[in-house]
Amino acid sequence: MLRYRDYFPLAADTQASSGPGKGIPLGDVLPLGILVTDRNGKCLYSNTAYQKLCGWSAEELIGSHWSSVIHPQDHEKTLQHWEKAVLGHRPFLCEARLKCANGHVIWTRRNAALLTDGVPGHGYVHTVEDISTYKAHEEARKKAEEQLFDEKERAQVTLDSIGDAVLSTDIDGRVSYMNMVAETLTGFSRQEAIGRPLSEIFHVVDAKTHKTTPDPARRAILSDSIVALEANALLVARNGVELAIEDSAAPIHNRHGAVVGAVIVFHDARFSRATTARMEHLAQHDELTGLHNRSAFYERFDQSLSLARRHGAQMAVLFIDLDNFKSINDALGHDSGDIILTAMAEKLKSCVRAADTVCRYGGDEFVVLLAEIAQPDHAFAVADKIREAAGVPIVIGGHEVSLQLSIGVSVYPDNGETADSLLKTADSAMYRVKTLNRRPMDGSPKILPLLL
Repeated sequence: MLRYRDYFPLAADTQASSGPGKGIPLGDVLPLGILVTDRNGKCLYSNTAYQKLCGWSAEELIGSHWSSVIHPQDHEKTLQHWEKAVLGHRPFLCEARLKCANGHVIWTRRNAALLTDGVPGHGYVHTVEDISTYKAHEEARKKAEEQLFDEKERAQVTLDSIGDAVLSTDIDGRVSYMNMVAETLTGFSRQEAIGRPLSEIFHVVDAKTHKTTPDPARRAILSDSIVALEANALLVARNGVELAIEDSAAPIHNRHGAVVGAVIVFHDARFSRATTARMEHLAQHDELTGLHNRSAFYERFDQSLSLARRHGAQMAVLFIDLDNFKSINDALGHDSGDIILTAMAEKLKSCVRAADTVCRYGGDEFVVLLAEIAQPDHAFAVADKIREAAGVPIVIGGHEVSLQLSIGVSVYPDNGETADSLLKTADSAMYRVKTLNRRPMDGSPKILPLLL
């Protein structure tokens, strides 16, 4: 603990001519700011370094409280720490911003030690250091660390979100990273796998011979290029389950361009093949009913037209609309509406030949393409068959639902020679039937052939 006389020696140069501060040395040779206060914190002495630091003169500082120069945002917290130190007769240490006379703000580190001349709590001597540069470097470091953490987090989230498994190794072929999909497929957790040889975690064999395939990571490292996994590769998971996989491996370079490891990206081929098959199916079929969609329908229409022209045959188009579908859908709900559409698709398929095409054209509209009919009456017979099938009630949630149809028919080549003209003719015929169906009449809805 510093003694009172250590800071009050007899000296010629003083700042105060009388009172407790008489004889305080200027201390100008010290690079640190020096401030001496009484027990209440009022300034008794400041050296030149401190005056330059804060921008206030010795005369302005004498008698002021040392905390008057503390930045307003740090003032309350700093004073709370000071009061605790005073009450406990303890040294005081804090880092706080100091607001200079010119308005500039600097970061300072302040140490205040008790002065004593045989009487505890006589006053304090403060050393004040400008740590603005240190704080700037510290802030820059924290920002860099935060940015690096954010980038790692984003990379981790991204790698865990993708559908493929990702696994990397160091130059010696030891696992250095795995994402969640890789954990699932191999059966090893990231913690278990890190640092272990790749062959223990990523055991791949040939599907036919069950011999271990060449290490793709090693191949990528040695060739310094992207390599693909051997064909018919099976990943033997930790539990012994074998999974058909597809993958590739690529070298990892450091900032100097040297190869430092490899990354392997792989996936369960069953999933990709199933997805591919589903995408191919959806590209040609309606998702709800499984019928051909418009795109597939037009392709088959063009093929049928070509065959009909080549063979001099006839073909027919049936345009079908469910007249009462909206009211049923509103009454029973959309789920029931989906059931009705699916049931109608099955009824339509049961009424035509394998060579014919049934399409869900949109909403509650269907189109049937009858390939190579012998005569127009065949198309009308199929239309009657469809109407009768639709009349068989569908039971949904205890309700029996009978469907009423409007069907328009057009025949090649009498009603048109192109897909567009035949569809337009059948569509027009269907709307004429729908108009008739709205009129009060006895018997079943009519099926209107439009033969031009």
